[in-house]
Parts: sequence; structure tokens; C-alpha cells
Amino acid sequence: MIVAFEGWNDAAQAATQAIEALAEQWNGTSFASIDPEEFYDFTTSRPEVRLEGDERRIEWPTNVLYEAHATGPLDLVLVRGVEPQLRWRTFANQIADVAVALRARLVLSLGALLAEVPHSRPTTVFGTSDDRHVLEALSLEPSRYEGPTGIVGVLLDECRRRGVNGASLWAAVPSYIAAAPSPKAAMALVDRVGRLLGIPVSLDQLTDAATDYERQISELVAEDPETSNYVRHLEERADEQAAPVGGEEEVDRLVAEVERFLREQ
Repeated sequence: MIVAFEGWNDAAQAATQAIEALAEQWNGTSFASIDPEEFYDFTTSRPEVRLEGDERRIEWPTNVLYEAHATGPLDLVLVRGVEPQLRWRTFANQIADVAVALRARLVLSLGALLAEVPHSRPTTVFGTSDDRHVLEALSLEPSRYEGPTGIVGVLLDECRRRGVNGASLWAAVPSYIAAAPSPKAAMALVDRVGRLLGIPVSLDQLTDAATDYERQISELVAEDPETSNYVRHLEERADEQAAPVGGEEEVDRLVAEVERFLREQ
């Protein structure tokens, strides 16, 4: 089961873009949804009006579960949702019930955070888990985070209580362009999901968007000397830390940035 939620854990909409790309390429078919009535404060997550021809339609916050079949032996459930404001334990229980009923071997959450990284370098994605067996099997980093958490933290904790393995993938998004959706970070998450699970994924639908994203951000950065100097500094630091001797230091730095991001949010 692979899950992503709009909101606190989804900087630049990278995680939800990634889950949408996976659902599309694996021909995801919706088989269940969660009624939003008891989980959202609609003065915060307001429903939206859409026009379809001459008819007006209300769109509510949606949490949809998709059945998907990747090339290879794995069947998957993809969950694309919106972080709720109310009754988190009940919400997490409903998703964990599905994972248990379908005997899921792993619940993998996707997230993105704002970090001091340049848009012009490859997006760093790193994985964490609280489970020793998952850490060893998937070569992830142990989670040492303490502080505020989002719905994925609550969901993974509930899965752990149920005996379901859990892990998280995080993409680092440049903090100076927080408002811009990042197909580049989404593409990096999709690629890491494929490598982590050992199944082929296509990056074609995100490649052109990621190229345009990087070009447009570069043009905007070049217009402001102060931002341009800041990005140049980040690029130099990224290039230094990309050397093999700096690999572990880079992971440690990004884990620290995750912790800072979550606490500040």
C-alpha cells in the first residue's frame, strides 16, 4: 500500500503528484473512498463548486483507494487523500483496516519537505522506518524524529500496532520556491518507489514537466541577484556533498532538515 496526502506532509504537492502518476501508469481503479463528513472542518477544507455544462457540482475533500497492478509479482493499493482536521485515529484505523484485510506486506508513505537545496540539482529522496527488519531489507535510515507529526505518522504508527510493516519516502524541495508544484520532486519519488520495490516505473509523463519546471525557475532566479547568489551557494554545497565521501553527511543533513521542517510547520 502506497499512500500520499495533501497538506502538511506534501510540500510543492510532490507526494500527491507522484501517487497520481503511479495510479495512471498502473491503471489504478478506484474501489473505495472515505466519507469526508466526520473528518474535516469544512470552514478550513472548503468544498469547491465546479461547473459541468449547465450544472453546478460540489467537490468535497476526497480520499480514494485504488487497486493497481504493476509489472511483476506485486499487487498494490494506492491511497490518494487529504490530511483531515478531525478524528485522526479513526481515519488511520479505516486505512489500516484495509491494509490488514488485504494482508499488505508494507505500507509506504510518500512525503515532501522544504529544505535548503537547489532546484538545479537532482532531487534527493531518502527513506526512513521504525522497523529494524524493514531498515535492513530496504536499506533505509532509522527514524529518530521527535516532535509534531502529520497523518502519515499516525497511520504508520497504527500499522505498526497491527503488525504491518511501514516506511516513508521523503523528497527535498527548494524552500525558496515553496508555492510552486514540483513535478521534478514527484518524478524523483516515483523513481525511488520503483527502485525500492523492485518494479519498473515510467517517468515519461513527468520528464517534460520537470524540465519545464527547472527552466522556468532558473529564469525567475536569474532576474533577482540576491536569490541568484543564494542558489549558487546551494549548488556549490550540493556539488561538494555529492562526492562519495559526503554521502552519509548529506543524509544526516536532510534528516535534520526534515525534523526542522516538521517542527516549524
